[in-house]
Amino acid sequence: MNKTEIRKRILSKLKALPHPTYVEWSNQIAVKLYNLETWKSSDTIAITISRGKEVDTKSIIEKAWQEGKRIVVPKCKPETKEMTFRILESFDQLEVVYYGLEEPKECITKAVSTDEIDAVIVPGVVFNLDGYRIGYGGGYYDRFLTNYNGCTIALAFEMQLVSQIPVEDHDIPVQTIITNERVLLCHTS
Repeated sequence: MNKTEIRKRILSKLKALPHPTYVEWSNQIAVKLYNLETWKSSDTIAITISRGKEVDTKSIIEKAWQEGKRIVVPKCKPETKEMTFRILESFDQLEVVYYGLEEPKECITKAVSTDEIDAVIVPGVVFNLDGYRIGYGGGYYDRFLTNYNGCTIALAFEMQLVSQIPVEDHDIPVQTIITNERVLLCHTS
């Protein structure tokens, strides 16, 4: 199967996930994240705003704020396929953009440089056990991660893991995947 077929199959499984199970599994993943040394030692964490049946990140963002961490969320530039991260201090600073994504309003948020980010929570639809991922097809994170040297973590339900996915030269694996069942250390170099 190609990336598009694999993505479609997993998105269909996610869509069918009962809401109580979604909430329970998201909570299990969040607890594992909070216990990671990377979480504990990170002051600035990059994370997307979850939508649909992606692992819930809003509760993770709230926990980070409670702990005094700085949260930065991506602002994408579709014309160049690049993204920057901007400081988010309140969900009121978000606006809905294309595809229903919530992104920071540029007029009231401040951008941060890549080297200020301690850990990036990388989104994806499908992951293999080596940390390679299939996202939504825009390539934003692969471009960003090319110039990022900090910690990378993915949050995924166990059903989003597959044994094999097509890997291309530009694909960059995440170092850690946290599922509702386990924490996988993938690429730690």
